[in-house]
Amino acid sequence: MISASPDTVAAIATAPGRGGVGVIRVSGPGAENVALGLLGRLPKPRYAMLAEFKDAQGAAIDQGLALYFPAPHSYTGESVLELHGHGGPAVLQALLARCLELDARPAEPGEFTRRAYLNGKLDLAQAEAVADLIDAASVEAARSAARSLMGEFSRRVQALQASLTELRMRVEATIDFPEEEDVVAVEAARVKAGLEQTLAELERVLAGAEQGALLREGVHVALIGQPNVGKSSLLNALAGEEVAIVTEIAGTTRDAIRQAVDIEGVPFWLVDTAGLRETDDPVEKLGIARTWAAVEKAGIALLLVDAAHGIGPAEQAIIARLPAAIARLTVHNKIDLRQEAPRMLEDDGVWVSAKTGAGMDLLRQALLRLAGWQPAGEGTFLARRRHVRALEDTRAHLHSAAQLAGQLELQAEELRLAQEDLGAITGEHTPDDLLGEIFSRFCVGK
Repeated sequence: MISASPDTVAAIATAPGRGGVGVIRVSGPGAENVALGLLGRLPKPRYAMLAEFKDAQGAAIDQGLALYFPAPHSYTGESVLELHGHGGPAVLQALLARCLELDARPAEPGEFTRRAYLNGKLDLAQAEAVADLIDAASVEAARSAARSLMGEFSRRVQALQASLTELRMRVEATIDFPEEEDVVAVEAARVKAGLEQTLAELERVLAGAEQGALLREGVHVALIGQPNVGKSSLLNALAGEEVAIVTEIAGTTRDAIRQAVDIEGVPFWLVDTAGLRETDDPVEKLGIARTWAAVEKAGIALLLVDAAHGIGPAEQAIIARLPAAIARLTVHNKIDLRQEAPRMLEDDGVWVSAKTGAGMDLLRQALLRLAGWQPAGEGTFLARRRHVRALEDTRAHLHSAAQLAGQLELQAEELRLAQEDLGAITGEHTPDDLLGEIFSRFCVGK
């Protein structure tokens, strides 16, 4: 169904900067008029046409390929014109200005994808996957976003929706015919069994969504400990490059150093922080304050200690100050100085050498475990935190419905609320302010 958008929008669809090719995208009822004004004719639908892009006086602005997609067979569901020219900022701005002269207006962030959603070309979960595919921080995240874009996540949500529709139908039918005791008993048993099956499937979808959210958002890891225990060396070892300065002088790190590390496709955001100790140095005090600020925002804290002396009173004081909700792991570093083998003990952390790299694989596996990563192979789909919350809310309503057997009106209401929460994922029940927030975070031209 084509939206009634009366206006036509245009934007540069390729990233800022210089490149071999730059793309201008135009969408709306005036796309044909833009084509005629720029090219002198309308390209054959879905065929690339070599053409000159001309200004109002007929002078060439650029030469490239033009593609025309008449409504409704386009990305947005509207008539779409794409101009593939040279990727210089000046020529692209000139082409865009010419499109605006021909009665297009500048597109807002995410407006093309928003029009695709409003025209039924994508549901909301797929639309969000477009941005997630662009922003993916790892190959695994990109693959999972592509699966969400292809509709894998949406299909599983829609299957849950279908189950809830059937359950609601059975409950409503029982409400309408309360005098049929045999029917009521049979339908109650079917509703109970259906709720159990739906909850089991919901748990599987929720587990996948949590993994997808982890792939999308990653985990922030704070490296903490006393000065000179090897935090910067560990950051360099995990990153595979010299990100942080390493010296024999204690207290070298004064500010938080952030580095992204990909472990089996999961993005970890490592933060190397100032060593925690008592000091009169005002600059070092600022660094220590920033350390604790980084810890408050982290999901995992790696407490580094020198393997020669282990956890002492200073380390115990650090542990006591850690937030209760943060996952933590003790990393015993510098085992090379004691000629020890790397190992991982359930109650005593992992033993490594940041200098030689010994034990780094054990540490990576420990980080994945603390993050809650459970690889699901090709079935992983990307999800957002709002999707996880919606599934959790759905689960709560289904549990309530299961406990309200015999109270049909209340049970029916819980099932309705559960279905409404699921509908928020794909956009069936989504307020306009949420849509505005989602699409405003897209880049212009997408």
